[in-house]
Amino acid sequence: MRLALLFFTAVIALAQKNVIVRPAEIDDVLVNPEMGIQTFQRVNGDAINPGSRWSEIGPEKAPEAGQAKPDFPAGSLAYYRWFWSQLETAPGKYNWDPVDIAIERARAAGQMLDFRLMPYDQTSPLPEWYRNSGARRANKPDDQDGKVWSPDADDPSYVKLWGAFVTAAGKRYNGHPAVNTIDVSTVGYWGEGWGPYLPDWSVQQRLMDQYFEAFDRTRLLMNFDEPRALTYGTQKGAGWRLDCWGDLGGRNRNMMHMLDLYPQQVVRAGVEEVWRRSPVSLETCGTPLSWKQWGYTDKQLQYIFDQALRWHASSINIKSTAIPPEWKPAFREFEKRIGYRFSLRRLEYPSSARAGAMLPVSMWWLNAGVAPVYGEYWLAVRIGDAVVRVPVDLRKWLPGDAVFDGPLYVPEEVKPGRQRLQIAILSPRTGQPAIRLAIEGRQPDGWYDVGAIDITGR
Repeated sequence: MRLALLFFTAVIALAQKNVIVRPAEIDDVLVNPEMGIQTFQRVNGDAINPGSRWSEIGPEKAPEAGQAKPDFPAGSLAYYRWFWSQLETAPGKYNWDPVDIAIERARAAGQMLDFRLMPYDQTSPLPEWYRNSGARRANKPDDQDGKVWSPDADDPSYVKLWGAFVTAAGKRYNGHPAVNTIDVSTVGYWGEGWGPYLPDWSVQQRLMDQYFEAFDRTRLLMNFDEPRALTYGTQKGAGWRLDCWGDLGGRNRNMMHMLDLYPQQVVRAGVEEVWRRSPVSLETCGTPLSWKQWGYTDKQLQYIFDQALRWHASSINIKSTAIPPEWKPAFREFEKRIGYRFSLRRLEYPSSARAGAMLPVSMWWLNAGVAPVYGEYWLAVRIGDAVVRVPVDLRKWLPGDAVFDGPLYVPEEVKPGRQRLQIAILSPRTGQPAIRLAIEGRQPDGWYDVGAIDITGR
């Protein structure tokens, strides 16, 4: 009986002519959600920073319109940082306008926002109201670093007031569809969690926990510098970021981040596999122009790129500064590999189908990038005007091959006759194509035309 059934199935398969499609791949840099080179303190189309310098102070209003299109890669992510004093002007009095303006400008430029809230640094102090509140200071005016008022983070006031600020930000931006990631910011310069005045470990934990409580529907990134904190945050579900990517001794040959710290700390902190479920973001040490000024060779540049790929990076911040012209081809090739890169390699389906019936489909896909997509997106097939979701979870499509073999329902409303069969990856929020594929056939509406199918009535 089993042999007879198998023979009958084979006869049906032979009788039903199948269409096999092998889409042609393209070599373009793909601007896709959640990945690529970020703009910094600005959005697509804004003027870039002159030379190799940048500002840590987040803008509070839109810049004046530039006259010429900047020579900078287009990206899907705009990364901003603001100091506490900019956003909480008095206890409990918040000015969210800078963040809201950045979100709206990014959205208009086709980008999502990544951002960090920072307590202070050497030139941007803690809010004056905090320094005058009676909160304890960690250093003294006549100390070597006495010009900078550093807080004693073991003081309950710091946990309470910084935590209230984080909580208020969470009430406003947690789960915001235009926000991609937020950095976990705690103590020290720029909130990066390192320095001479670290609080007790239990206090550090509480400062990190405040973020996971305030932003339980937004992806978080842990700073890399303190391994214990890095392990703690990533074990709670955060991704990670580091901010001296590319340091091969340009500033200090006694400690070269790319050789003496970063590769080893990834292993020691146990974060090698975090990329499988949470993003990795890198920021340059200096800028690409700094690298050129430091005398980096093409071979060293390639080492920097290769290490980023080994870390499965999705986003890169080069601080909105120019890429040296002779390095642009190498950067372009690098852009093609960070994040994810989906291409349909083979599609097989029957040449005809009946409306209201099941359509067997076989798909072979390749993710040619180094990371998955972390947000929820829907793979879909469009037959005529009817859209059919393919039951796959794209977040599980790690680098390499992925296959779907299964039936899809042909909606009853599909009209009889020859119909175009198209494919796309959709945003669940809008239902529209959101991710570009590395294949030919993209139509003006974002769908990819892959073949034709004859539909018969019920």
